[in-house]
Amino acid sequence: MLKFYSSKDTYEPALRSNVANSQVAQTNSGVSPVLGPLAHILGRHLVLPLFFGRIRITGQENLPKTGPIIIAPTHRARWDALLVPYATSEIIGADLRFMVTITECQGIQGWFVRNLGGFPVDPKHPTVSTLRHGVSLLQQGKTLVIFPEGGIFRDGEVHALKPGIARLSLSAELNHPELKIKIVPLSINYSQPYPNWGTDVNIDIGNPINVAEYTEGTIKQNAKRLTEDLTKALQNLNHQASEVTGCQWSMVNGQ
Repeated sequence: MLKFYSSKDTYEPALRSNVANSQVAQTNSGVSPVLGPLAHILGRHLVLPLFFGRIRITGQENLPKTGPIIIAPTHRARWDALLVPYATSEIIGADLRFMVTITECQGIQGWFVRNLGGFPVDPKHPTVSTLRHGVSLLQQGKTLVIFPEGGIFRDGEVHALKPGIARLSLSAELNHPELKIKIVPLSINYSQPYPNWGTDVNIDIGNPINVAEYTEGTIKQNAKRLTEDLTKALQNLNHQASEVTGCQWSMVNGQ
């Protein structure tokens, strides 16, 4: 069985052999060759420009031009799933794979999610197959989008990050050092807690975090340090965006 932590808080050799021997597993997520490009074009050139007011993007120069990449955005609304590719596709392309909660992969919505690159994870009981699937996608040089807060928070604060993003990236990097995985922090802020027509958006992209710099010592210690550094990066981006947003809204209100 694939394990990410041992009882002795050390990285288990079994993980190295299990993932390595799995090759690049057959994945259960993909982007429909018809629905994917259509959704991207409609979202980028019609839906988002018409629905939102001003969409401000900074830091696109921080995006790596080649994978594997994990984009780690704050999560403020369901619109985030459209705004992330809107902000990044010119640099890294539109073929993004989203790790989403299992409840979002049900019914008609689930059909669209799966055909647009989403795959489910149960945040309370993540399975080995889900984590292995994520490693497989990184092996293929894909870009993953993982919302590290684990849910939508509308108070404008960065909430405690879930450990999954660190576990996944470290496990992949330790087994395949040639991957050179990078995690890109991305902050999304809306001018209103519940975005509606005319809402303004700030998207700030931070410097990538090199996962290879977190491979010395035990995996639990490394995961904690990586999570702490990602939290700080998101908080800094969030703070910068709040200052800009606050200034803009004050000018709009004539204050």
